[in-house]
Amino acid sequence: MTAEEKIKVIVRALDAKRAEDIRVLKVTDLTILGDYFIIANGTSTTHTKTLAEEAEFQMSQLGEEPHHREGMPGSNWYILDYTDVIVHVFFQETREFYRLEQLWADAEPVDVSQYIVKEGE
Repeated sequence: MTAEEKIKVIVRALDAKRAEDIRVLKVTDLTILGDYFIIANGTSTTHTKTLAEEAEFQMSQLGEEPHHREGMPGSNWYILDYTDVIVHVFFQETREFYRLEQLWADAEPVDVSQYIVKEGE
C-alpha cells in the first residue's frame, strides 16, 4: 500500500468520526521517522481514543497493521506508526501544548480536502 493510499484511508476514517483540524505534513526531507505525519485531535479522551481505534481498524481491514503504536486508554495522545505514515491523534489541549505543526513548520502541507468525503456524496 502506498503512502498516499494510507493517507486517504486514515484521513477518511478520522473525518468519519468527526476528528478536528486534520492535517497532513510531508516530512520526507526533514526526518528519517517517516514520510508523512497525519495530525488530528478529538474533543475528549474518549473521542481521541475512538479516532485512533477507527484509523487502526480501517487500515487493518486492508491488511495494514501499525509497526508500532503508543497510547493507553485515557491517554491524551495516540501514535500509530505505519513506517512511512505516522498518525498523531491528540486530545485538543495536548495538541495545543506540543504544537507539532510549529515544530515541523518546514514540512510541506498536504491538502486533505481531496480525501474528505463531502456530505451527500
